[in-house]
Amino acid sequence: MKDIYILAIETSCDETSMAIVKNGRDIVSLTVLTQMQVHANFGGVVPEIASRMHTENITMVLEDTLKKAKMQVSDVDAIAVTYKPGLLGSLLVGIEFAKTLAFVYKKPLIKVNHLIGHIYANAINNELKFPILSLVVSGGHTELVVMEDDYKFKLLGATLDDAIGEAYDKVARVLDIPYPGGPGIDKLALEGKVSYDLPRPVMDNSYNFSYSGLKSHIINVVHNHKQKNEEIRRADLAASFQYVAVDELKRKLELALKNTGIKNVIVAGGVSANKYLRKEIASVCEEYHANLSIPEIIYCTDNAAMIGAAAYPLYQRGEFADFDLNAESRYSSDREH
Repeated sequence: MKDIYILAIETSCDETSMAIVKNGRDIVSLTVLTQMQVHANFGGVVPEIASRMHTENITMVLEDTLKKAKMQVSDVDAIAVTYKPGLLGSLLVGIEFAKTLAFVYKKPLIKVNHLIGHIYANAINNELKFPILSLVVSGGHTELVVMEDDYKFKLLGATLDDAIGEAYDKVARVLDIPYPGGPGIDKLALEGKVSYDLPRPVMDNSYNFSYSGLKSHIINVVHNHKQKNEEIRRADLAASFQYVAVDELKRKLELALKNTGIKNVIVAGGVSANKYLRKEIASVCEEYHANLSIPEIIYCTDNAAMIGAAAYPLYQRGEFADFDLNAESRYSSDREH
């Protein structure tokens, strides 16, 4: 069989990334240019700045990706690009660039759902064995999904309000932890102990999640302490929050393992880089004798390698996009790709 090389583009938020991926699994080259330090000055991503920086950087990122691979655009078999969900302006920069390359070099264009990309990050240097329980944990999404085969998804449950990553960022903000908050809470929690009594979200037998109440409770705790001029035990509060937030994931995953009998688990999304989460999910999988796959840290956060991996099954099916492809900022839970 001929090897298939896909040039993938990811610009859904504040990383300008491109990769060349062989056969959906082997990373020939990868470039990730982050804007994190710029947005840290504002305490979060500023959409207008993000899209402008993508425009400034995207040609340079392409040149770097091709140089690392020692290839030209003419050498690849297809162009893949993230088209949803994400920041509309950022997505459009990547999509228009991808369409231009596909038109000029007469290559098929493949549209990729960003969240499905996170799931397929587990296919990098690895073979997906179906059926799979996929736990998606990111800034905008918290979901449990059964993956029966390539691009065959069944949604078990999702967040009813805030996603876990959003809760991490907002809690970090009230604890004066710089953006991005997730890694900061993970680090600070190591210095503290679980000593705050925090509310448990969605204590039922559904697969749904909720983080709004937990987040709001911590904001109120900090506010009340400040009003009374009392010391806030930041490390203890971070440890207590992280314990409850991750325990919610563990309980729902455990329920799914019991009820489905599935023995393959993958974790996907930016929050999967969290060390405490990785350790706790591993302990659940060990208890239920399930095989666990979590991407390497570099493939957990936004990157184009995962987009190339997710594009490969679509290439094999001949599912190509037209040049009227547009960006979609929102995401629907039907797992439409």
